Amino acid sequence: MSQQHILQISELTKKVRFILESELNTVWLTGEVSNFIAASSGHWYLSLKDAKSQVKCAMFKTSNRRVRLSTGATPSNGQQVLVRAKVSLYEPRGDFQLIIEHMEDAGTGLLGQQYEQLKNKLNGQGVFDLAHKKALPAHISCVGIVTSPTGAAVKDILTVLKRRNPNIKAIIYPALVQGEYAQGDICHAIESANIRNECDVLIVGRGGGSLEDLWPFNEESVVYAIYNSALPVISAVGHEIDTTLSDYVADLRAPTPSAAAELVSSDSSEQLHHLLILKQHLIKAIQNNLVSLNKENNYLQHRLSQVHPEQQLQLQQQKADELTLRLKHVMKRNITQLQNKPIQLNQRLLNQSPAKVIQFQQQQIKQSKQRITQAMQNTLQHNRDDFVHLIEQLQLVSPLATIARGYSVTRNDKNEVITKVEQLVNDEEISIQLSNGHINARVI
Repeated sequence: MSQQHILQISELTKKVRFILESELNTVWLTGEVSNFIAASSGHWYLSLKDAKSQVKCAMFKTSNRRVRLSTGATPSNGQQVLVRAKVSLYEPRGDFQLIIEHMEDAGTGLLGQQYEQLKNKLNGQGVFDLAHKKALPAHISCVGIVTSPTGAAVKDILTVLKRRNPNIKAIIYPALVQGEYAQGDICHAIESANIRNECDVLIVGRGGGSLEDLWPFNEESVVYAIYNSALPVISAVGHEIDTTLSDYVADLRAPTPSAAAELVSSDSSEQLHHLLILKQHLIKAIQNNLVSLNKENNYLQHRLSQVHPEQQLQLQQQKADELTLRLKHVMKRNITQLQNKPIQLNQRLLNQSPAKVIQFQQQQIKQSKQRITQAMQNTLQHNRDDFVHLIEQLQLVSPLATIARGYSVTRNDKNEVITKVEQLVNDEEISIQLSNGHINARVI
């Protein structure tokens, strides 16, 4: 048997789990719930199946607490659901399973997926870019309404227009707003309004409803009909919480049809107030313009005076006077320098004269001589003082001084000083030195 690593069962399941989680990661799938169990821990355990296969699933309580289904807070066996899950493996039993992170009703979930996919597609094509959006006209006299002629939305729009500004004309372009034929009707109504070109702005919308009811306004054909409209389009679909793809592509979104009618109309008193504000702005603009023109006139007059020949001549004269003064100052300074130069040269010559050098050297010799003389006198005096001191010291130790005080020095015939009696011999001649002479004697 070849030398190769033999896996333990736990090692195998761990490797398989790693491969599944790293390769497949997160998946979306729909299926029928079966074998549903809500454990006491709060976790859910179930199977998802279709006509051919089934797979075990687990949904932990941190995820299932956010589930909101049409049947309640928990799924029931036989219910179709859409889930987002991670592919995994339960290692203790080696069971292939899904860890569910999100769950919703299958119908609504599929529509939501289609909604997000189409939204991302259209956004990638630049359909929702702000650069394509048109501004509403400043003055609107005619409004086109694309909606059901019998629905509540058209009644709300007409009521608001009549209340706020009865002078605005309303044209209804009837269209189905629900069902499989609605998207074609809506597109045809928008195209007709553009061809007829009899209104200033279009309101496209309907009242509230479920996602399925509002789905025609999420169709790609309707989105492109709004995108290609030459007339500015206001999307007014459903209630405030409802959002369709028509809202993204429209030039302006209104939360409700009534709000759309308010956007395109203005109250009579508001118009009068607006006119008064415009009048005030106009008066202020004229005053500001007059002030600006007056300032510009003064500025131009000042510039004209600056470039006037007389002004230029005065300026040139002033510059000429200034240059003349500078020239005089420079000439005066140069003359002074030239006058002072001989004096400076003479002084330099005197400073370099041999007589002055000789005088300076004689002065140095004289000073050196005085220093030498003084040094010799100091040395002589010092030597004298040393000599006197030595004499005094010699006097202190001199034998003559001792003899002068009454002492004498005795020597034998060998001129040796006798200090002990033992040095003497009978009949020996000796010499005795006194302070004023010598005595010759014999020892007896």
